[in-house]
Amino acid sequence: MALEIAYHPQLYLSESIKRKNLDKIKKRLKNSPRFSGVFLIALSRNAHDQLEIYPAKQLDWSYYVKYPPYVVGIAGNQEEAFELVTAIVEECLSARGECSLKEYLRC
Repeated sequence: MALEIAYHPQLYLSESIKRKNLDKIKKRLKNSPRFSGVFLIALSRNAHDQLEIYPAKQLDWSYYVKYPPYVVGIAGNQEEAFELVTAIVEECLSARGECSLKEYLRC
């Protein structure tokens, strides 16, 4: 199963994810997400939420073949994912003065 995952152009990475390993991580996410061992931060598909955090192994679900995520960040674990979301929110608030993350991240 090969997923067609869309990535934010300036992908946010946690401290444990090295940019030099990003191509390898993306390839693993596309071909065998169950074994990637990372957490994803993606834009939410519903109108009530802005971002979703979930383990990459969840990409094995058939839902994601039909509706691939728009990934804005990759973290090494759940705690780092929360920290990354906090950093994204703070950046958005600093740049825009409000917290419309979906709009900010699509710019």
